Amino acid sequence: MVRRWVKTWEEAGPHLEALRRQEIGRTDTREALEIPESAFNHATRSLPPGQSSGLVDMQQWFAKLRP
Repeated sequence: MVRRWVKTWEEAGPHLEALRRQEIGRTDTREALEIPESAFNHATRSLPPGQSSGLVDMQQWFAKLRP
């Protein structure tokens, strides 16, 4: 069963890569960037940045987890 699964993916790999390259070639970069723009703008308006990036908090958690 595992060998069949591996063989299937080996055969599908080149076809999937060709499909990926075609889709990348057809992608309109400007349009792709505009799609999430309104969500990003909404998030920046409704959730302003906090006092910290969270890095200090993360480092404190790591220190607690350290043996």
